Amino acid sequence: MNAITTNKPEVNREELEQKVKKMYTDVALHPDVTYHFEMGRALAERLGYPALLLNDVPASAIDSFAGVGYYFDLAQLQSGEYVVDLGSGSGMDVFFAARQVGESGEVIGIDMTTEQLKKSERLRQEYGFKQVQFRNSYIESIPVVSGSIDVVISNGVINLSGEKEKVFKEAARVLKPGGRIALSDIVTTVKLPENISCNATLWAACIGGAMQHEEYYALFEAAGLKVIVTKENPYEFISNSAKGATSDYGIKSVSVLAVKQ
Repeated sequence: MNAITTNKPEVNREELEQKVKKMYTDVALHPDVTYHFEMGRALAERLGYPALLLNDVPASAIDSFAGVGYYFDLAQLQSGEYVVDLGSGSGMDVFFAARQVGESGEVIGIDMTTEQLKKSERLRQEYGFKQVQFRNSYIESIPVVSGSIDVVISNGVINLSGEKEKVFKEAARVLKPGGRIALSDIVTTVKLPENISCNATLWAACIGGAMQHEEYYALFEAAGLKVIVTKENPYEFISNSAKGATSDYGIKSVSVLAVKQ
């Protein structure tokens, strides 16, 4: 992931990528370890994922689920639609979406972490998800043809990027006219100080890269995506340091639906 080019101090792009890959390699391989954030099925159900629908998703993918919200109620996926998941991890949201679009649709998961991709691809083959693909790439450069996608989804990942403007422009590029983006992500009420926003470890924990919510929503508009609905999610960090930052800077999870103009 690349850092935004500004005159302000910024997170080290190489260190950030290394930290993010290390964090989410651990998430893929060791989902039972305690991190800054909650994981797994209990988290998914508390965020709003219906238990009956989760039963159709490989349990191993759910174990490594580290999302921050539920947005499928906003996305309203339809049979036959083409979907891209930005930062697909071990594949829970991809498989969840695949059940909704059916065999006539397609879901493409994009991720940069090798172990996550290995795990999701193994599960894809094991459970016979023929309408699913996983591609190794950065979310700032989506390997998908322009104007070919009905819905872009993402869960707790865009805050990890140092080039958020580019992520939203790429999402708009791949969407069909009238296509929609539905996502959950971490934002703040107060702008983070440099000792947090330049800390690669805190970025990898979904804290340091969080933008102030007004600025975050402005990125949609700048990319030609009209925000239709926003909601807050019942998401909480679990480590003491993360809880402290949440209290000090109003860090929260939101879900957003926007439409390409």
